[in-house]
Amino acid sequence: MLTKLSVILFVLSAVLVAMACVKADRVRAWRESLNPSAPEVPDAAFVVARIILVGVAVGGVVAGIQGLTVEDDSKWSDNELTSAVRGATEALDGSFTYGSSLEGDVPADFEGEYATNIEDEVVEHGGGDAPQFGVEAAVTGQTTSDEAYYRITASGAGVSFCMHVKRTHEGYIETVAPGLSGDAAVVKEPKYTFAVSSRVGEC
Repeated sequence: MLTKLSVILFVLSAVLVAMACVKADRVRAWRESLNPSAPEVPDAAFVVARIILVGVAVGGVVAGIQGLTVEDDSKWSDNELTSAVRGATEALDGSFTYGSSLEGDVPADFEGEYATNIEDEVVEHGGGDAPQFGVEAAVTGQTTSDEAYYRITASGAGVSFCMHVKRTHEGYIETVAPGLSGDAAVVKEPKYTFAVSSRVGEC
């Protein structure tokens, strides 16, 4: 959208510059052919008109360039997404979380919380020039309670990635429930570790 608007501004600016380059005698002749009785336009009026036309044209070019810059800054490049997915994979691989002692071993929320976690990690590892939005991690293929595949894409990037996530139950940790003492205060929470890998292409 911004690219189309910038092109329109460039075209309009070119038209305005072309109008500013028209000779005064040609304008007078054209004006006289339309209205022979009209008073003659002084040279000073043409000077002012040229300044205004050129000024507006310059403003249009500047606005068009800014529009292209904003459009470019809102898109991911292939290199940016590649680097960001690599960094996110390294950060997520080996990460862990704890479950609830009351719920036991429950399925991982791959389509909700973990998908959002992947998207946040990719954005975080995108670098200073990459957009802070536009990343999508969509569950694809067969998903189980402890394993999922994601197709990772980003707006503007022509490359996509397949990320494989597997959750392993690694036992329990013991914590102390507030307000209790002795054996009654000991609470066991399940610990889950995530093994994460990624590659270019579809899953």
